[in-house]
Amino acid sequence: MDMRSHYSDEITPKLDGREVSLCGWVHEIRDLGGLKFIILRDRGGFIQITAKKGTTNEEIMNKIDKISKESILKIDGLVVRNDKAPRGVEIIPRKIYMISRAKSPLPLDVTQKVRADLDTRLNNRFMDLRKPEIASIFKIRSKVLNVGRNFLIRNGFIEINSPKIIASASEGGTELFPISYFDREAFLAQSPQLYKQMMMATGLDRVFEVTTYFRAEEHDTRRHLNEVTAIDVEIAFIRDENDVINVLEDLIIEIINGASECHNELKILKKEIEIPKKPIKKITYDRVIDILNDNGKMIEWGDDLDTEAEKILGRIMMEEFNSELYFITKYPLEIKPFYTMPDNEKYSRAFDLGYKGVEISSGSQRIH
Repeated sequence: MDMRSHYSDEITPKLDGREVSLCGWVHEIRDLGGLKFIILRDRGGFIQITAKKGTTNEEIMNKIDKISKESILKIDGLVVRNDKAPRGVEIIPRKIYMISRAKSPLPLDVTQKVRADLDTRLNNRFMDLRKPEIASIFKIRSKVLNVGRNFLIRNGFIEINSPKIIASASEGGTELFPISYFDREAFLAQSPQLYKQMMMATGLDRVFEVTTYFRAEEHDTRRHLNEVTAIDVEIAFIRDENDVINVLEDLIIEIINGASECHNELKILKKEIEIPKKPIKKITYDRVIDILNDNGKMIEWGDDLDTEAEKILGRIMMEEFNSELYFITKYPLEIKPFYTMPDNEKYSRAFDLGYKGVEISSGSQRIH
């Protein structure tokens, strides 16, 4: 049986008068003499534990004096409605159990009243991940992946898992991480691309993978990562790339809708999400080049967009088209991978999806 009866976000004024059991970390302790407060943190958020002299027994009052921040407690207590307390309720403790006592001083402050440098955060990553802001990112990420997976399964896609140890490059132009595979060299997979295309020859028709890419590219920006999680999709029997665009359009809108439901996490992060409407704006590569050149960013036809160009385009798409999301279509054939279907000798049936000046997805009809 679980040690706890509720998470903090399940404690509401409707439970007034109920006995509950909570487990969590001590986020804050406040001692006002005859009145002591513990702010307990768990996966659901925060809850106030209130101990008052004359109401709470002396043993508990003395025990609170010995509790350190970030210690792990189990608290049995009574739910009491209190409009002045966070969440409109507080817990009057009946028993406090010390599960794990935290050392003092702590290597970093989870409340972030004292900021820590990056090295300190990474050296104490398990504590850094306790911060509500960081935890909120994990929760939203989980929501996004689950919404994406459920959407694809609901629309007839079969989930696959492609190999992550490979003998050669999946795509050209990307550095690989070499590893020792018994008596030979192998590599970490940089993409499931060719495996997805192979699956189209099996008759499964519509497959997807929530996968990890490994790319050995040195970088100093947030736009490049050596390890990244992605949702990859492959569809057989399409008329052209617009069939893929339509699926991606529905998928991304459903994902953003799902993320917008993480109200508490978005509040902690001080972020608001605007839900896009169909159809998502489409703009050709040629038009993008004209827009950028007209705005002082000179791009030769046939060149890919660099970071500065992406940022400028994202700003212009918002200012002129009121569109955070946009598809760039009809790329030059010469800058797209070898498996991309030509539209003619000059253009390809490839596209990118941009969001606020960042490329978040790409795709194409494949040669078949």
